[in-house]
Amino acid sequence: MDDVIDDLKTTTACAPEGRWQAEAGPVEVIYATAPVPYQAALAVMEARVAKIHEDSTNDLLWLLEHPPLYTAGTSAKAADLLAPDRFPVFQAGRGGQYTYHGPGQRVGYVMMDLKRRAAGPGPDVRCFVHDLEEWLIRTIARFGIKAERREGRIGLWVAHRDGKEDKIAALGIRVRHWISFHGVSLNVNPDLSHFTGIVPCGISQHGVTSLHALGVKPTMAEVDKALVEEFQTVFGIR
Repeated sequence: MDDVIDDLKTTTACAPEGRWQAEAGPVEVIYATAPVPYQAALAVMEARVAKIHEDSTNDLLWLLEHPPLYTAGTSAKAADLLAPDRFPVFQAGRGGQYTYHGPGQRVGYVMMDLKRRAAGPGPDVRCFVHDLEEWLIRTIARFGIKAERREGRIGLWVAHRDGKEDKIAALGIRVRHWISFHGVSLNVNPDLSHFTGIVPCGISQHGVTSLHALGVKPTMAEVDKALVEEFQTVFGIR
């Protein structure tokens, strides 16, 4: 199995508990201390997925930032790249469309053996995506902000009193041998003007926001702490 997950719409049929088994072993967590070039990150993910498949190496949660860049998922449309010369553009190999990565945005790459960790009848990719969303929803809630799913839209959204909505987090994954890679991004304090070079995830009628833009200003270390603790809660992992 080597699937690029383009349809990230999840299902409410996902049971809230008991989907993952802790007995499958710990997850290694790595915190990058400097921005990681995108091609280097792709190489690390490819190598780790191969190791997990070959010899059951521990799963990995990798928290990092990238230099400013745009990535194109397998559904990206050329017309959505509005400023092709602004930042480097990379073919990501994940599902989804165009997205921006850069300083101030925390990226969480999740290399997890879904088959080994699944409880019950076996792995369900849509429920995995649902739980990635739940992980982000719970993390963002710890800073007093309500992030929500939206029917027919990818990512997590913050509604404002005037009826407008802005995207605060994005998702894009690939699954090989039932092992996930790529993952999520959470806008902590990126330069939001950098998103204007693309139509983020193909959605032009809504904006983009961040924790800091909403008046909540945690450090990246505080965000990492929340991300790791909520990851453990949602996936039942040490």
